[in-house]
Amino acid sequence: MTEFISKIRTIQWIDTYSRMVDQTLFPDEFKYINITTGQQMFDAIKNMIVRGAPAIGIAGAHGVVLYAQELGKKNLARDEFVKELLEKADYMATSRPTAVNLMWAVEKQKEIIKNSKSEISELISELKQNGIKLENEDIEINKKIGDYGAEVVPKNATILTHCNAGALATVGYGTALGVVRSAFAKDNTIQVFADETRPRQQGARITTLELTMDGIPTTLITDGMCSYFMKKGMIDMVVVGADRIAANGDTANKIGTYTVAIAAKYHNIPFYIAAPISTIDINIKTGEEIPIEERAHDEVTHINGKTICAKGVNIINPGFDVTPNELITGIITEKGILKPDYKKSIADIFKNL
Repeated sequence: MTEFISKIRTIQWIDTYSRMVDQTLFPDEFKYINITTGQQMFDAIKNMIVRGAPAIGIAGAHGVVLYAQELGKKNLARDEFVKELLEKADYMATSRPTAVNLMWAVEKQKEIIKNSKSEISELISELKQNGIKLENEDIEINKKIGDYGAEVVPKNATILTHCNAGALATVGYGTALGVVRSAFAKDNTIQVFADETRPRQQGARITTLELTMDGIPTTLITDGMCSYFMKKGMIDMVVVGADRIAANGDTANKIGTYTVAIAAKYHNIPFYIAAPISTIDINIKTGEEIPIEERAHDEVTHINGKTICAKGVNIINPGFDVTPNELITGIITEKGILKPDYKKSIADIFKNL
């Protein structure tokens, strides 16, 4: 089972449908499901069957292909086909509002739709091939992120991570866990502390599953324990993923990340973001502009279908928070590690794309 998780394809286009791992079933069951319609993909993204910003992006690209296939059966004139498909693509991009990779990947498909001169059947094929291209690129990008990140991991390090930014949050390999994997390949004394990540417990359910199956020593802690272990000198660095990074480096990630970053700053522990360039939204100046998804209340009030709180209590459930750029040591990308001043380093990297 060693390296099983890190070598899987979390999401993959196969012939006329998208196949993905149903991540709502972890850790009890590992199961692939087939998504055959655009609406099924919209629901899979919204309900977190697929999760993690890079994987959500690929799912969005696949969703546009699925809608194209459905519209292709309606014998529409080409202009009408394009008009309706662009509307469906825009709808797909609303399935989750915070992860910018979703909008990025949908825009990549919209560029194909707008620029292609092909007939409908060939246009559908072009969208399919572009979706597959984005899939393959994701894995290579993650490996580059991992290799750059490994350069700043100290020998014998204990790395704290929050939520899941591994193979199962991407097409394969992972961003934050890509850094862990690349570092562990060079130094097998490295270990990980994983926050459980309430309320959906992605750290407990998914991160610990990935790392233990890869043979990487992992300790699970609750979200409120990070400061305790930092004070005791048991954590050497923090590496987390991202769902959207503003032009100034402010970073949205799973709720609780901001708390970890504050604790790391107080204890003089390096705090790194690991994410592809596609997660950077240069159209947003600061984190104040990042939309924060408000999720269902039962994620907080229930665990495994059982109520854990008083009936009628008020619930607020933001899915993400924003870590200010001054708390971030570096942003690890496939183009290298960005450093402060982030406004300048991010602008410079986009000039060279």
